Amino acid sequence: MDTTVGIPTAACEFYAELEQNNNREWWLAHKEQYLLLVKGPLENLLGELEPIFGPAKLFRPNRDVRFSPDKSPYKTAQGAFVSNYEGVGFYLQISADGLLIGGGYHSHSPAQLARFRSAVDAPVSGGSLERIVRDLSAAGFLIEGERLKTVPRGFPKDHTRAELLKHKTLSAAVLPGSPDWLETSRAASEVAARWEQLRPLVDWVIRYAAP
Repeated sequence: MDTTVGIPTAACEFYAELEQNNNREWWLAHKEQYLLLVKGPLENLLGELEPIFGPAKLFRPNRDVRFSPDKSPYKTAQGAFVSNYEGVGFYLQISADGLLIGGGYHSHSPAQLARFRSAVDAPVSGGSLERIVRDLSAAGFLIEGERLKTVPRGFPKDHTRAELLKHKTLSAAVLPGSPDWLETSRAASEVAARWEQLRPLVDWVIRYAAP
């Protein structure tokens, strides 16, 4: 089996064990597995995708526990983000549940949020986003993001795009899990195909609501 640019399914097993042993002693005893099964393969995969999508940022495995009641020291997933604009781009994650592929934006300064709502409200740009989200949903992507419970002030409650106006952040994700291509040379092309499906959403945000 060609594993040069794929992600070993053993990476999922690593995180399943970490969920049961989230402590420094276990991590230090299994750090080589993290490097071999998770970090190295992800870096190779992202390197394959870089010419098309740009460089990726691999997140630190350590959790910031300063202000959290949960003091578990390590994240139970390894994520990476490809972005040419702060907070806007493509996401990849491996965990005990397998591979997750996503894209969109997660930042919302007041000025950015105002631009987003104005673009959603406008017939042309709002209609375009509506079609993008509908197409992603039909393709099996879950539409996510931080949302208000009601339509924001200044917009009619029965707005035709009321559900989109409630969003403060907007992203879409799909969870292939552990498909047969995960640890083969097909992994890069499979991830790329899904990121291309997400590109219209990312491009829309960059055009109308970039930070």
